[in-house]
Amino acid sequence: MAVETKKPAATTAASDDQEMLISGSEACAEALTLADIDVVTAYPIRPYDTVMQAIAKKIANGKLVAEYIVAEGEHSQFEIVKHASTVGARVFCGSSGVGWMYAMECLTVTPPLRVPMVAMVGNRALDDPGAFGVEHNDALSVRDLGWMLIWVDTAQEMLDTTLLAYRIAEDRRVFLPIAISADGAFLTHSQAIVQVPTTAKVDKFLPRYDRGDLQLHPDNPITVAPQANEDWVIEIRRQNNEAMNRAYTVIEEAYADFRRVFGRGPENPWFEEYMTEDADVILMGMGTISLPFKVGIRNMRAKGIKVGSASSTATTPSALPSAQAWWPTRSGRPCTTPRSGRRSCPSSAASAVVRSRWRTSTRSPTSASRRRNPASPPVARSGWA
Repeated sequence: MAVETKKPAATTAASDDQEMLISGSEACAEALTLADIDVVTAYPIRPYDTVMQAIAKKIANGKLVAEYIVAEGEHSQFEIVKHASTVGARVFCGSSGVGWMYAMECLTVTPPLRVPMVAMVGNRALDDPGAFGVEHNDALSVRDLGWMLIWVDTAQEMLDTTLLAYRIAEDRRVFLPIAISADGAFLTHSQAIVQVPTTAKVDKFLPRYDRGDLQLHPDNPITVAPQANEDWVIEIRRQNNEAMNRAYTVIEEAYADFRRVFGRGPENPWFEEYMTEDADVILMGMGTISLPFKVGIRNMRAKGIKVGSASSTATTPSALPSAQAWWPTRSGRPCTTPRSGRRSCPSSAASAVVRSRWRTSTRSPTSASRRRNPASPPVARSGWA
C-alpha cells in the first residue's frame, strides 16, 4: 500500500515533490497518473500484476481518468493497446515471463507499425517448472525486434523512467515502443522512499501524444498494417533501423531535459558506474543486481580488492557508440569485447582471486560427483572461464 510520508524541507528543485513510501509497481502507477494515460489493459500474472492493481485503485479513487480494459489473455491485452495507440491514445500495458511470451505475435508487429507504446516487464523466469525467480529472458526476447529496453533498479528510477519512456517513444523522430524491465519481487513489490513530482513539472517535461498525419481517423484515411511483399518488408526494417539510430540523440536530449526540469537523474543514460576508476575487476549486470553488487564491492575493497561495477540501463543498438567509447578507458588498460560477448582484459591478482572464489562458490554437488565418477554425464555449470 502506498504511504505518503512528507514533503522535503529543503528549498531545491524538488522541494514541491511529494515524498511517498511505495513499491516499484506503485511508483510506475504514480508516473502513469502524472502522464495522464488514456487506455490501459490488464491480465493477471505475477509479479507485474501489482502495477495493474495500483492503476485500478487510481481510477477507482478518481485520480486517473482512463479506459481500463481487462483482456482474456496477454495476446488480446497487447493488441488492444496497439490499436488504441494508432488512433491517438497514450497507452500502457505489461506482463511477465511466459505471459510476455504469449503476446509475442503482438510484440513482434508493434515496432514496424511505429506504435510508441510503453510496457512494463516484471522480469520473471520462463517456465518450466513454474519459476517465480528473476531472469531477463522475457524482456530480452524483443531486443532485436525494434523495441527499446530500459532496466531500472529502484522505485525512484521506475517512476522517473516511466515518464522518460513516454517522452522518448512518442518523439516523432523515434515512434518505437519501450519496455521497462523491473526485476520481479525485488523491485515490483519492495517499497522505498520515492519523490513524486507535481503535475506542473510533468506537463512541462512531457508533451501530449500527437501522431499527426499518422493518426488513424475517418478524416485521415491511412492504411495500418498492410500486406507487404519482401521488398517493402526490407524497407520497413530499414526505416525502423533509422528510427532506432535517431533514438540515441532523443534519449540524450530527454535525460538532459529531465535533469533540468526535475533536478535529478543520471548524467549517463546508458549505464551506471560504481567505483570503476581504479578497478582491476568490473562486474557487469542489469537491474536490481546492481544493489548487492555495491554492497559486495565495498566489502571487497575493505579487504584491498579493487572491484567496481557497471550496470547497463538503456539497451538499444543506439547505445553501442557509448559502450565502445567506455570500454577502453577503464583503469587505463585496453579491454575488448570478443564476439562471444565476454570481456577480455589483462589478468591481475584481484581478478584471479575473484575467479577462484567464483568457481568455488558455483561448483555444484553434481559436478563434484562427476569428478569421482567420470562415467556420469557432463553438467552445465556457471562461472568464468
